[in-house]
Order: sequence, then C-alpha cells, then structure tokens
Amino acid sequence: MTETTNLNNSSYGAKDIQVLEGLEAVRRRPGMYVGGTDIKALHHLVYEIVDNSIDEALAGYCNDISIVIHADSSITVKDNGRGIPVDVHPEKKVSALQLVHTVLHAGGKFGHSSYKVSGGLHGVGASAVNALSEWFKVTVFQKGLMYSQDYRQGIPQGPVSVIGECDPELTGTLTSFKFDKEIFKDEIDYRFETLSQRFREMAFVTRKVKIRLVDERNNREATYYFDGGIISFVRYINRNREYLHPVFFVEKELEGISVETSLQYTDAYAESVYSFANTINTIDGGTHMTGLRTALTRVINDYARRNQLIKENDPNFSGDDTREGLTAIVSVKVPDPQFESQTKVKLMNPEVQTVVQQVVTEGFAEFLEENPNAGKAIVQKCLTSARARDAARKARDLVIRKSALESMTLPGKLADCSSRDPLQSEIYIVEGDSAGGSAKQGRDRQFQAILPLRGKILNTERARLDKILSNEEIKSMISALGVGIGDNFDLSNLRYHRIIIMTDADVDGSHIRTLLLTFFFRYMQQIIENGNLYIAQPPLYLISHKNQKRYAYTEQEKEKIIMEFGVNPDKVGLQRYKGLGEMNPEQLWDTTMNPENRTLLQVSIEDAAQADLTFDMLMGQAVPPRTRFIQTHALAVQNLDV
Repeated sequence: MTETTNLNNSSYGAKDIQVLEGLEAVRRRPGMYVGGTDIKALHHLVYEIVDNSIDEALAGYCNDISIVIHADSSITVKDNGRGIPVDVHPEKKVSALQLVHTVLHAGGKFGHSSYKVSGGLHGVGASAVNALSEWFKVTVFQKGLMYSQDYRQGIPQGPVSVIGECDPELTGTLTSFKFDKEIFKDEIDYRFETLSQRFREMAFVTRKVKIRLVDERNNREATYYFDGGIISFVRYINRNREYLHPVFFVEKELEGISVETSLQYTDAYAESVYSFANTINTIDGGTHMTGLRTALTRVINDYARRNQLIKENDPNFSGDDTREGLTAIVSVKVPDPQFESQTKVKLMNPEVQTVVQQVVTEGFAEFLEENPNAGKAIVQKCLTSARARDAARKARDLVIRKSALESMTLPGKLADCSSRDPLQSEIYIVEGDSAGGSAKQGRDRQFQAILPLRGKILNTERARLDKILSNEEIKSMISALGVGIGDNFDLSNLRYHRIIIMTDADVDGSHIRTLLLTFFFRYMQQIIENGNLYIAQPPLYLISHKNQKRYAYTEQEKEKIIMEFGVNPDKVGLQRYKGLGEMNPEQLWDTTMNPENRTLLQVSIEDAAQADLTFDMLMGQAVPPRTRFIQTHALAVQNLDV
C-alpha cells in the first residue's frame, strides 16, 4: 500500500487505521449502540439490563424483577432468574460473567440452547451499558454462593470472585451501575414516569411476571403484575370507552413463532394499535403489524359478504374503515428477530407477517361466527366509517394544497415567509387576531410565517374526519402546512420544519393549545414523531425597576429577578401578561420569537399508549374520568385566572 498525501497534508495509510480495543468503540460511538447520549439513550441503559431479566422470564425461569433508582441516580436491577453463568468459558479462558460484560456480541442469545427467544441486543446490551457507566457491579446468586465483579468504564477491576454464601434455593442476578457523565454530558436524569410506562408495558406482554420500580429520590413506587396479559392491556386502554363486544384474544405458535393478539372495537374514531416483538415495543410497527391489519380487513370483508351485511355492489371496506375505533395489541416471540435499527423500533422479519396473518385470520373468523352480535356491530361500525370517509375524501379535495402550480391557494389569513426552504422556515399558529397582528409586525419575514386562528378549533377527539374538514380553522392549518391529511398525508410536503403553537398564558390559551395538540396527535402524528412540533413560551411577567426591565417565564423566575434587583417587592413594577396581544411587536419578538432569546418546548411522544389514554380521558366523550382527574389534580393548579 502506498501512502497518499493531499493538499491539506492529511495522510491515509496503514498507520492511520485505528483499531478500537474492547469496549472503547461503544464509548466513542454510543449512538451506534444505545441511540445517542440524550435522555432517551439514558433510559435505554436501564431497558437493556431489564431486557436480560425479561429474557429469563420468557425462558420460564424468572417471575420477579425489581428496579431501584437510588438517590445518586445509580440503578439496581435484580431478578430471580438462573443467574448469569460464572464458570470459565472453554475457549476464552475467562469467566462467562466477565465475557458477557466486556465483549461485544457475547451472550447466550445466538444459539437457542439458552434462550429460545430474546429481546436483548444480541449480546451487546450488558457490555454496552457497562462501557457507558462510570461504575458497574454485577452479583450472581448460584449454588449457595454469591459471585461478584466490579468495573470502571467497562474495565474489570479484578476477577470474578466469591463474596459470600446465600440460600441454596436463591438464584438470580443483581446489577448496579451509574451512567458516566463523561458520556452523558447534558443535565439529564431518569424520569420515573418514562420508566414506569415502559415496565407497565413489559408486564402486560409478559404475563404473571411482577415488575417493581422504586425511586429513592422522591419515595415513589409502582408495581405491575397482570394475570391476563395483553387482554388486560386492551381493557386498560379502553377503560374510558364504550366497547362494542368482549375482548377477542388468540394465542398460537406456528413455525417456531409465538403470536398473541388481543383486540376490541370501541365507539372512538381513532385507532389504538400497538405491537411488540419479544416484549419490546416496536413503535414503528413492522411485519407483525402488517399481518394483523391485513388479516382484520380480509376477515371483516369476508364476514360481511357471507352474511349479506353489505350490498352486493358496494366496494369492500378499506384498511382505514376496519381500523376506526380499533384497540389492538399484537405481541410476537421470534427466535431470530431482525430490527430496522439497533434501538429496535421496527420488526423486519418477513416470515412473521405470514404467521400473524394466518393466526389472526383463523382466530378472528371463528370469533365472529361464534359472536354474531359482535360481528354485526363491527360491520356496522365499518359501514359508518366508510360513509364518513367518503364524505371526508370529498371535503379533503377542497382543502389539500397539491402544488404551487395548481389553482388552490394558501389561506388568506396566512402571512407567509419569503423563504421557500422548509428547513429554514417556521410557522407560528397564533391564538386570536390581536396576537396575530403583533406577531406579523414583530416577526422576521424572511423565515417566519404567521397563521392566526379565530376562537377555539373543533375538538377532534370527538369528531370524524368529514366533520373536522368542515372546520375553517382546521382547513386553514392543513392548507398552510401542505402535508394533506388522512390517506393523502405526505410528510415530505411539509412547508415549515418548525410548527410553533403560540397561545396566551391563561386558561383559554391552554385549552386552545390542548385542542391543537389533540388534532396533531390524532391526525398528523408523524409531524410530532419527526420533531417538527413546538410550543412557544411567552413570558408571564414584565418586571421593571428604574431603568431595568426583565422578563420572567415562571413564578420562580419572577421571585429570583426581584431578589436580584435587591429592593422591596413593593417598589418593583410588575406587569402580568395574560394575552399575547398585550405585548407590542418588539416585546413579542424579543421574548418569544427571536431564535437567540426564545424558549421553545419540542413536543414528543414518549409512550403512545399512555398519550392515547390521556387524550381520550381529557378530550373524549366520557365525563366521569375527566371529573376524577380534575378533582385529583385541582390543588396542583398554578396561574389559574379567576
């Protein structure tokens, strides 16, 4: 090989090829192994260790898992499985315990002698977490002895050693670690709610396994155990909805792939369908989700035709028609799962689609034949959905802006920006004409567009698409964003890569913001998942003293600024902003729209099932759950305008 040198005197020869030894590759490129160094990746560390315990549960050796967040944000995970093997590996000549924690792709998950199915990272999980931890300690209980080994940044601090005796009946693994702040540099920490939601899902799809989460930072605790598995999951999601029939459930193993599906139709308009592969929530779906949807559409159409519940000349129901109001869980156990990425958000195994489709087709067809009332109710739901969808299609054709060359124009109330580059452009969806006027005057016309809304938009949780598309404010939004809606939704046509909801800091403003979030969650969820939706944070107060003027965005910040002025609070000028229209254009730009000064909250979906429940509770038809929520949280309300 000859060494070459370019004009910048950089060389590319054999001496320039770096070989990263051991776990150094993980520390250098954490994104390849846990998805990055943000708060999502931080929680992923815990999931990887818990996944190993879940694998023991799937193998039939574990039914009790506990996770503790300690006061210093270190984590302890304990299970009552078999315990990681501690004997010496015949080829590597070191303890198997050390091997699985220090060597990538070492574990009991490649052959099927130890685990028939597994959700772990194919031997990467434990070693990756070890590499990204300041310290890591694992203790194994086996054969009446306790074996232990300590690590620092993935490096063993000594051999595996016996540290004591234990009850011969006691088996399992105890893992403790603290994430390394050299890797996770931002001021981030574990969220109890995020972990709790994940473990609730795990308990649903791994029935009869108890999962306990304890947070010693604030003395919180949650324990999950479900006898009914995913049947309980469907009932949990639908607890505030009117359902059309009892929960359907089918479980079967074909070609080594285990399939569990549970579903129930409700009076809701949106679908709530979630998929799991080896207990891992595949948020982007995959072949198991495709198999489920294909089977449902085919079975319902066949049933409706066979029982003459639809006219002979009527077209078949579409997939959208058969999914309105559907709550479903599909959970598969696959010996060799293939995921789209390292973080396992989409299942890719083609054979899974065929198996799921066959299992669901046989099971659901039998269910409809044995439950004719359920069959008729489901078909009637699909018929109503199909008619509404046809009306929506006609309404949508009047709304969608297909291209700049066609006659359809942008809404007249939109003050567009001059930039035509979506990456550089942003749109403020603003409450009211007065705030819209200030925003239009204060904005940077080069990249900021303003769309004022008059009044409150329709509550899209309680309406079908055809009714939604008759609402003028919603039509204006759809037209301005350019992505279409329903069947014609196309994220690549998004005209602004930052969509910013800017409402007043009062009850009405909060309600309008919630209505908008409901619309985006139900009908444009991809915009949220792509990170395009934001909430502006206008200031609550203008605080002035002599020639000084400062803005406060929270009550705590207000108190801090007054203290920094060093005068009696009575001598400070305090203006409470209840509406954006109270600010002049310059103030609105300085506080809420100037990219150098403003604070934007990016909207994200951490747990789709939980978000679904929350929107259903707060915005849905049933009143009692909403009343209970208000009564429970009434004392925590701040800044309520009387």
